[in-house]
Amino acid sequence: MELAWLGHAIVVAYVVVLTCLCIYGAHRYFLVWLFYRVRDRRPQPPGRLDPLPTVTVQLPMYNEKRVARRVIEAAAKIDYPRDKLQIQVLDDSTDETVEIVRETVERLRAQGLDIEHIHRTDRTGYKAGALAEGTKTARGEFIAIFDADFLPPPEILKKTIHYFADPRVGMVQCRWDHLNRHRSLLTEAQAILLDGHFFIEHTARNRTGRFMSFNGTAGIWRKAAIEDAGGWQHDTLTEDLDLSYRAQLRGWKFVFLPELTAPAELPPEMVAFKAQQHRWTKGGAQTCRKLLPVVFSQVRDWRIKLEAFFHLTSCCVYVLMLLLSLLLGPALVFKLLVEPIDSPLKTAWDSLLFFVGTGSALSFYVVSQRQLPRRWSEILRQLPGLMAIGVGIALNNAIAAIEGFLKPAGEFVRTPKYADCDSDQRRKRRRAARGDRRTLLTAWGELAIGLYLLACLLVLFFFDHWFERVSAALPFMGLFIFGYLYVAFSTFAACRPARRRARVRVPAGSGWRPLSLASQVRRG
Repeated sequence: MELAWLGHAIVVAYVVVLTCLCIYGAHRYFLVWLFYRVRDRRPQPPGRLDPLPTVTVQLPMYNEKRVARRVIEAAAKIDYPRDKLQIQVLDDSTDETVEIVRETVERLRAQGLDIEHIHRTDRTGYKAGALAEGTKTARGEFIAIFDADFLPPPEILKKTIHYFADPRVGMVQCRWDHLNRHRSLLTEAQAILLDGHFFIEHTARNRTGRFMSFNGTAGIWRKAAIEDAGGWQHDTLTEDLDLSYRAQLRGWKFVFLPELTAPAELPPEMVAFKAQQHRWTKGGAQTCRKLLPVVFSQVRDWRIKLEAFFHLTSCCVYVLMLLLSLLLGPALVFKLLVEPIDSPLKTAWDSLLFFVGTGSALSFYVVSQRQLPRRWSEILRQLPGLMAIGVGIALNNAIAAIEGFLKPAGEFVRTPKYADCDSDQRRKRRRAARGDRRTLLTAWGELAIGLYLLACLLVLFFFDHWFERVSAALPFMGLFIFGYLYVAFSTFAACRPARRRARVRVPAGSGWRPLSLASQVRRG
């Protein structure tokens, strides 16, 4: 009897979790529908700013020795009147990046460029603090922001500045492109995830008057909008999302330009990717806790409220995915124990739940890839890997979401930059980011979940007619197993070389020591 009650409880919990995921899945379908409705409503500048206003380009960085010179020189090549362009390198570095930046800035200043090197030794507020510090002395009426791994195209200011002829426009966001998209399964998956975010989410939200987010880089702000919204604040790990909502609550309009791209590097190592995902997810949960009640209390339009709810609570999907991973195996086993025959209604219901929950993600990313455009064969080949990685990082991101709802901002963990996408010679060099104890514990947890699901799958083989009765769930179990094991072993692989380097014995007094990227992974 107790076993029966436990089985029923597991099935009920499984259905509840799957139903919640289906609600978020239905919202993805809604965004795809919105996108098709508005994709041809391309924004146009309402006029031209004549004379051109002064623009300050801010380049925040921290220990970016591999890419610092590249981004500064790219910013110096922006096609804009020299007397109307100011560049600020907001450098919080503690390594040789400081000297690289200083030398590059002095050389460009000697060529007549208005460029300054702002180096902070007190890193209060991390990136938000650096941006706030730079804004104090920025002479531009508009501020363009580019992270260190980006390459701002020369035409970016001339193609965006005239949208600010509308005095209500506070920010213009460009789409990210990817320098190392085709390097590995991991970078391909990241590129597709980001393409879906930009093409579908940003386009649908922005062109229907709903709130969208600034992505922290490759965007231009009106300085007055930043100040009116309360400036850069560092009580969340996603200062960009936080400022975006505060500015739009103040009535500022945003413009998204998917046709204008700024290329950047995707994290090629699993540890770096997970660190980035952890920060984004935790910061999103913190922003949700901070601003969702404000949106509900101050905004009258229910459509904006509803979209803000799904946008800011999207981090909860990872918690639901983790719960689904833990419940899937026992739910299927109990189904075989107590339900010898499936009714057509039950089969239809199960199929509907899986279709809404997973088909929505597939349609979301397929539609985004067709906008590039990409061939169907290429898209279909990459979807299984995308789905598996999306599941495999559920534990990492679920922990981040829970921390975000329960804890203050905490440490800003930067994403290491490798600059390995410019030549074959650089691509051949071995790189690894050493994971800390927490990273390794998470990887062991992912490995445990993958093996647990594999054991559940093996148990199913002992039941009569198991394949006919649970065949619909088998592809998803396979994706879950592969996803968790792939993410776990990729994390171990990234950590192993660093541990080997730590054991290298160096002759005393040699002045040489093995380099580690630990300082590149942890910010602060």
